[in-house]
Amino acid sequence: MNKRIYFNAFHMNCVVHQSPGLWVRADDRMSDYTDLDTWVELAKLLERGRFDSLFLADVVGVYDVYRGNRVAALTQAAQVPVNDPALLIPAMAYATRHLGFAFTSSILQYHPFIFARLVSTLDHLTKGRVAWNIVTSYLESGARSIGQSGLLPHDERYDAAEDYIEICYKLWEGSWQDDAVVKDLERGIYADPAKVWDVDHDGKYFSTHGCHLSEPSPQRTPVLYQAGGSPRGREFAARHAECVFVSGLNPVKVGESIRDTREQARRAGRNPDDILFFLYAKVITADTEAAVERKYDEYLSSVRDEGALALLSGWAGIDFSQYELDKPLEYVETNAVRTLVQGFIRSDLEHRWTLRELIKLVGLSGGGLLLKGTPEQLAESFQQWVQAGVDGFNLAYMVTPGSFADFVDGVVPVLQRRGLMQTEYQDGTLREKLMGPGRARLREPHPAVRHRRTPLS
Repeated sequence: MNKRIYFNAFHMNCVVHQSPGLWVRADDRMSDYTDLDTWVELAKLLERGRFDSLFLADVVGVYDVYRGNRVAALTQAAQVPVNDPALLIPAMAYATRHLGFAFTSSILQYHPFIFARLVSTLDHLTKGRVAWNIVTSYLESGARSIGQSGLLPHDERYDAAEDYIEICYKLWEGSWQDDAVVKDLERGIYADPAKVWDVDHDGKYFSTHGCHLSEPSPQRTPVLYQAGGSPRGREFAARHAECVFVSGLNPVKVGESIRDTREQARRAGRNPDDILFFLYAKVITADTEAAVERKYDEYLSSVRDEGALALLSGWAGIDFSQYELDKPLEYVETNAVRTLVQGFIRSDLEHRWTLRELIKLVGLSGGGLLLKGTPEQLAESFQQWVQAGVDGFNLAYMVTPGSFADFVDGVVPVLQRRGLMQTEYQDGTLREKLMGPGRARLREPHPAVRHRRTPLS
């Protein structure tokens, strides 16, 4: 029996997410990213295609590492301007019944007390279809913009994330007992004050004293995504994540990273199978191989190198304007996205990447895996990655909504015939759709669960 593969659409509330230059094409709508209809129509398309979720990326900060300024990022709309992803979710949820919504929010963006209420609100409004992608940020400009002198060192940012998420767990899981809301119409009592508890937390990085402002939502804690692939990032994922966003071009290397994270989860007392791994991929598909190649060439001709270099420099924390285009790159330790640099320069020992090659890769595929082929060929590729240890895919786009429409109309029927993709949605919350019936909330031994208060507390 074939293993069911999970699929998310990977997007961002901006003009250019991963393919700089393609926004000018007539078949791309991202210059309309401020129009709510754009997002509602996308959500309906994805639900028709039985996608599990729409995964929304985000950054707080501007890509100003390339040439030491933000000129390239602004002229090429490289993830700037960028709007808040969370505000899109209620409208898309209202227009759909089953599609999940994962959104990225950095520990820099909100105090955890405020963020916990935001998430509970979204979980209520979506009837339990929300997920949080936990990030620690990698742009120094983001830290400066909120009044900090700069980012914490890479690994220490995960220490701060541990502090942040501990507060969130206490608020979501422990501030209100399950039976605190009584809705007693005769006595006119909505909630029992004896069953609502203060959270008192004084950590190194964050503190809070008070009760959660929101009553328990369908999931309490949202489905937890995590995208860090460094050793410290994998350690964090093994403790907290239910879904891990991975990237890579080599199935063997990606598989090794997945197995390492699962083993760390096992040592932490968790069931390794309670974590799903989603691989970043872009897809180009058409009915024939010749049509696929024509699309590839058209997209490649639209890529703007300056936009690609702005993104690449920001991700890596390296000003690539100083590098020769055709000289093999050497690994440099940075305070930004270490796994991106490692993935291209250190871990892919079979190939020494040049900057010219990376520009092409980033410009067309966003720095990750590019899969191209007919629907049948893509189904084979997905199965090969699943054999390497991947559970699902975060599918980015060349043009939107066209890339997703091509996938829904061409690839999805093939995957469904092979038993690789769901034909109908599981009822319930997003966690139940991913993990199974009856699992609306986190279960032991996840660290969030220890903060719950029983009715007898």
